[in-house]
Amino acid sequence: MKFSEQWLREWVQPAVSTDELSAQVTMAGLEVDGIETVAGQFSGVVVGQVVTREQHPDADKLSVCQVTDGTETFQVVCGAANVRAGLKIPFAKIGAELPGDFKIKKAKLRGVESFGMLCAEAELGMAESSDGLMELADDAPVGMDFRAYMGLDDSIIEVDLTPNRGDCLSIAGLAREVGVLNKAPVQGPAIEPVAPAIDDKVSIEVLASAACPRYLGRIVKGVNVKASTPLWMVEKLRRSGIRTIDPVVDVTNYVLIELGQPMHAFDLAQIEGGIRVRMAEEGEKLTLLDGQEVTLKADTLVIADHAKPLAMAGIMGGEHSGVGETTQDLLLEAAFFGQLAIAGRARSYGLHTDSSHRFERGVDYNLARTAMERATALLVELCGGQPGPVVEVSSAADLPKAASIHLRKARIEQVLSLVMADSEVEDILTRLGMSLTAVADGWQVTAPSYRFDMAIESDLIEELARIYGYNRLPVRTPKAATPLRKAPENRLSIQDVRRQLIARGYQEAITYSFVEPSLQKALDPEVTPLPLMNPISADMSVMRTNLWAGLVQAADYNLKRQQSRVRLFETGLRFVPGADGLQQIPTLAFVATGTRLPQAWSDAETAVDFFDVKGDLESLLARGGEADAYRFVSGGHPALHPGQSATIEKRDADGNWRSVGLIGALHPVVQKQLGVRQALFLVQIDLAVVRETRVPKFRELSKFPEMRRDLALVVAQDVQVEQVLEGIRAAAGEYLTKLNLFDVYVGKGIDPDRKSLALGLTWQHPSRTLTDEEVNDSVSSVLASLGGKLGATLRG
Repeated sequence: MKFSEQWLREWVQPAVSTDELSAQVTMAGLEVDGIETVAGQFSGVVVGQVVTREQHPDADKLSVCQVTDGTETFQVVCGAANVRAGLKIPFAKIGAELPGDFKIKKAKLRGVESFGMLCAEAELGMAESSDGLMELADDAPVGMDFRAYMGLDDSIIEVDLTPNRGDCLSIAGLAREVGVLNKAPVQGPAIEPVAPAIDDKVSIEVLASAACPRYLGRIVKGVNVKASTPLWMVEKLRRSGIRTIDPVVDVTNYVLIELGQPMHAFDLAQIEGGIRVRMAEEGEKLTLLDGQEVTLKADTLVIADHAKPLAMAGIMGGEHSGVGETTQDLLLEAAFFGQLAIAGRARSYGLHTDSSHRFERGVDYNLARTAMERATALLVELCGGQPGPVVEVSSAADLPKAASIHLRKARIEQVLSLVMADSEVEDILTRLGMSLTAVADGWQVTAPSYRFDMAIESDLIEELARIYGYNRLPVRTPKAATPLRKAPENRLSIQDVRRQLIARGYQEAITYSFVEPSLQKALDPEVTPLPLMNPISADMSVMRTNLWAGLVQAADYNLKRQQSRVRLFETGLRFVPGADGLQQIPTLAFVATGTRLPQAWSDAETAVDFFDVKGDLESLLARGGEADAYRFVSGGHPALHPGQSATIEKRDADGNWRSVGLIGALHPVVQKQLGVRQALFLVQIDLAVVRETRVPKFRELSKFPEMRRDLALVVAQDVQVEQVLEGIRAAAGEYLTKLNLFDVYVGKGIDPDRKSLALGLTWQHPSRTLTDEEVNDSVSSVLASLGGKLGATLRG
């Protein structure tokens, strides 16, 4: 919000400079973004008046004027189209210095001498551009210094308010703050009720009292909308960043900035029957004041008559019912709209107005009548007219209730590390407009109607700290026990997980939890993601159900920038809707593409494959000491290649297998749909499972020799190696220490429907040497078991 320092000082007069005032306001939590002057630096400019104006003899677009400064008349050549006899303007005399180090000297234009310059706003640094001379009021004192007449020794201060401080979006609100900070009295203009001059009333029906608990309307007849807005009001609005339009709109804008109450004026002739405050009907049309036609939604509150909508409540009025050049009679509106009824509505239509900005943050629910009287008085003063009585419709049950908060002395000391005197607490809170009642351990505090942000005890303590001064609060080192955090041996830290993957050549990525719907559907078509009510953009409108969406995008981004070898991993939450509500599951995922190894003279540029990524995962699972507790079951997800994918399963304490993740190559159809250039290999596994470890136990190394047997088993093509390995472990006995597959053969000498698996089995006893007979018995048990369960035979 921008405001004029002079305007603020009309309300409160602290004995501080502009810089000190800015520092005070900033330290009180109302950050000052900038300070600028209201005009450029100039001197020698007075209020002048054009006595006569004649056409230049040798130039069609120049005029020769006689200009007086009240004591002397000067000849001035001027090119402005709006120059005319009797006009009062800023007159820069010979020797005057204008912004940009421009000095006024005697000149000759097309053969005619000119002794000075008639000025426009832009030439005085009061506007970026201007169409003609700056026209002053008829009562401007000729000869008076222009800076003094306009009050240009002023500053425009821009304050960046946090959303909870909507009470400071006005001169009155800022004056309250400055008054409290400086213990200075705050005195605004006297606002007295305007007596009705006519009996005309408007019929008002509020059909949505929860959204509009209070609505006021007042008819003003015989208004001259062609009257000129006085310069003092024009300047105050300009310094607040608002351009003037017509006196009626200027008055409502002036009250908005002065008191913080948004208002609107309707052309009474365009209202049919009366006012109805209601929710819009789905599909209703309304052309707004800016010329934009909108299709209203059913959750939008509107001001309507008995036939049509007139305005979007708290946002913007309609073009048809707005004040125009032919308007004679007005209906002034002032209302209190609930924050939830307005919040987000303007944005949903691509709008943002001064009115919606305030109602979304909260407007004083007791301010509407005061603002109505103020606006009526200004309107009658500027435009004439006869006001009728104020008609008010309110619902006490729907109006906000003043917050009553219990404030404890002990809690103040605990939070602020300061023993604040009772008198000081009462003084600060009273000056902030709050009512206090002493109780045994502190006070019961009632917040004023304009402080929507006061709800709990901590809010009051924050107010005490703000006004007392953050820089005055004592510094006290907190005392707290700081025991070492437990690091259980049966749980890997996330740092260990990250270090392991980094050691395998991966880099950590952090992607958004919000993803694009079509991308999410391609990567997880069987799960419907949770849509966001108010997404940042259409590309981030649903919650991710797996981590692949962000990683695939990140990998594709790198591939398109000549990074052909990509290894990325991420830990984070995935959001899966379920019968018990939304599940937030900590997950680890990684993606790999490109060559198996970085480019080097010693390594062939072989592409990464399924088994490379599986090896990376198994190295991580082995960190927990439970590599044997996992198995990979072929297939498992529609987004993965059916011949290069597997479900990761883990055996629990009861011996049951449960799915904990997925691994595989991105399905070629999905890869083409997403426009990814090369094959991607993806892994996703529950992070909690990865972090589970077996507590290390000491086992003495055997001093006795190992005994190894190599077996070549022939099994059917559809038999998985994991089935063979499990069968061997179950039948080989407790002294089997190593088991590995070292060859797979299909081809000549083997039935086309079968394959040969070469396996190495190693036995070792902890306390003696095993005999050949014992090992042979174990081999026989293995062959018998596999033959019976899997149809395995020894290769001849």
